[in-house]
Amino acid sequence: MKTRYEKGLEVLKSYTDEEKGTNHFELMKALEDIAPDLGKYIIEFAYGDIYNRDHLSQQSRALTVLSSLVTQGAGSLPQLELHINTALNAGLSEKEIIEAMIQLIPYVGFPSVINALTQAQRVFQERQTKEKAFA
Repeated sequence: MKTRYEKGLEVLKSYTDEEKGTNHFELMKALEDIAPDLGKYIIEFAYGDIYNRDHLSQQSRALTVLSSLVTQGAGSLPQLELHINTALNAGLSEKEIIEAMIQLIPYVGFPSVINALTQAQRVFQERQTKEKAFA
């Protein structure tokens, strides 16, 4: 039987694409000096317990996370960047991500959505640049 950590690691890897810059592991490594257990908690709890639950697809989970991060505003922009990449890796299209963000305007307002769309635009451009480099 797999441990929570092993299950979480498997799920996290399914959302990660190092070639396209969506490496959650870099984030955890960057924080090792100050919070060495953070990566373990993220893998075990978030990905081992929560992301491993039934009834939602990877795409539905990705949209839920994006919506939450957009509602948190500018303070979550670095995590939003990571999870826009994650959503693309889960199979969502750029158009679906954009529409999901636009859908949030009545609930969170224009400034939060504009900031999120600006972040999405950067991610889309970076991925296109990297795809051209690997072509």
